[in-house]
Amino acid sequence: MTPTVHAVIIHILITAAALGVDRAVGDPKWLPHPVVAIGHFVHGFEKRFHRVNAAPWQQWLAGAALTLSTLTLVFGVTWGVLAIVIRISPWLVVIANLWICSTTIAWKGLCDAGHMVDRELREHGLVGGRTAVSHIVGRDTSELSEAEVVRATVETIAENLVDAVVSPALFALVGGAPLAMLYRAANTLDSMVGYRNDRYRWFGFASARLDDLLNYVPARVATSLLTGAIACTKGDLRGAWRALYRDAHKHPSPNSGIPEAMVAGALGVQLGGLNYYGGVASHRATMGEARRALTRNDIEQSIRILNVACWLLMGALVAAMGAIALVALRGRGITG
Repeated sequence: MTPTVHAVIIHILITAAALGVDRAVGDPKWLPHPVVAIGHFVHGFEKRFHRVNAAPWQQWLAGAALTLSTLTLVFGVTWGVLAIVIRISPWLVVIANLWICSTTIAWKGLCDAGHMVDRELREHGLVGGRTAVSHIVGRDTSELSEAEVVRATVETIAENLVDAVVSPALFALVGGAPLAMLYRAANTLDSMVGYRNDRYRWFGFASARLDDLLNYVPARVATSLLTGAIACTKGDLRGAWRALYRDAHKHPSPNSGIPEAMVAGALGVQLGGLNYYGGVASHRATMGEARRALTRNDIEQSIRILNVACWLLMGALVAAMGAIALVALRGRGITG
């Protein structure tokens, strides 16, 4: 194999293995997580440089500086760590690359979060469900009905298929750990400051738009994965595609509406609607059709769709790796 083909196969192998590592062990609590460090940096920068009463252009400039400095720092540190490790051992750098990539993926964490809400609803009723869902959503949860707790959970699982799995995996595939960590930093920025409220409208503008840009292609790739997953889990595939074309564009995000609409259509339920944030009402465009009421079983079904979509992604990577290796070996045999 040529060095280029070898490098491509290594990148695919690392990405597929990172998915597998995350599914197997997730993020052990005893290990420091890079996102925590990124969060501390963002919080410190905001505390020092964000002035809510400043002119919009000043807030925008400060927010752009936050975005640029965070991405530069995260990419530089990751690249630097790998540059040091490769001097120790070329095999050790592969392991380091794999582990760092796995920390940018949250397949297991997303499944665990969904199971936690479902378990709390079944064992401790609505109070337990409200408490559990409050750990994974930003909306007010103290007055949610059971159907609204389920809706919040299903929306989180659906939306984060892209943010927590497909996007970091594709960036790892293209650029290894440095690019995967750069994506995770951008996504963390969006989750911390990318809100369209009075505090962050201008300061978080650059972070929010960058996150939209980085997720654009992965969200479209997710349509193929969801199509396969919905078919494999016996969901309503026709309803999923109908909701995708009718409702996805209504979502404030150009990307999040895609998985939310498809999952809503597959389940035959309606997602979106009225939420409250800090007591302030916010109406989110609805996705899908309310052919029936949401039930606790929808949480488990959305987790099944997520799992199959992720396994399909891993299978596609393994298949691509095998095909490239086979073509390379055949070409070598022909020319030899």
